Amino acid sequence: MPATIPDEFLDAMAEKLRLFADPTRLSILRALSMRERSVSEVVEATGRGQANVSKHLKLLTNAGLVARRKEGLRVYYKLDDPLVGKLCDLLCATLVSEARAELSRTRRLLDTWSKTSRRDKSGRVKTR
Repeated sequence: MPATIPDEFLDAMAEKLRLFADPTRLSILRALSMRERSVSEVVEATGRGQANVSKHLKLLTNAGLVARRKEGLRVYYKLDDPLVGKLCDLLCATLVSEARAELSRTRRLLDTWSKTSRRDKSGRVKTR
């Protein structure tokens, strides 16, 4: 991160990142990443309650991450900020990388352990 970022930007960055720090909002963003949806479709896609979804949609809309449009009695929502896709892609790639590194460490540990141990006739592990 550049050292020249003003404090006001840091505050704005923290506020934007807080929006991504809730599993319900992430679930809503995932549902909207596929296509525009009505509130009832978002509720169905996320498995969350209607009041909860509406509250989070309002936060996301006020922050400019999501756009809304009204058609008759229905309100439709869609993603409205490319940051959503970019940040989710970056986070997912980081999580996959971390999981692969942890798996590699675990495999090395198990390989080392299996090379330094043997089993007796009863199947119990005897270490050397």
